Amino acid sequence: MARIYTFRGLTIEELQKLSFEEFTALLKSRQRRAIERMGVQYKAFIAKVEEAKKKGKPIIKTHERDAVILPSWVGMMFAIHNGKEFKQMEIRAEMLGHRLGEFAFSTKRVQHSAPGIRATRGSKFLAVK
Repeated sequence: MARIYTFRGLTIEELQKLSFEEFTALLKSRQRRAIERMGVQYKAFIAKVEEAKKKGKPIIKTHERDAVILPSWVGMMFAIHNGKEFKQMEIRAEMLGHRLGEFAFSTKRVQHSAPGIRATRGSKFLAVK
């Protein structure tokens, strides 16, 4: 049996019926304050997302990494800029209340290679100075 995801005891359908203010009351303080203090750029981004949803636009490209994910965005595709390229992802119910940038990593894993020229295998682990 599939598990039904709930956010603070409410299903996704119930969350989508809530008004913007009622949903922000359910968030933790950091996300709630970020939404309350949102600037012109964030309001324009929310309007852009709603317009794209009405038109049925498949992917929304954005640089807004600090935008808090809202229930109306569940199921939509976003291309989030990570500093070098746009990473595509679909918004799922588990992402509610998080920020877009948390899912488009801006750094990647560092893999060090073998030691340099004229170095021994053991000297790889010694301090430079």
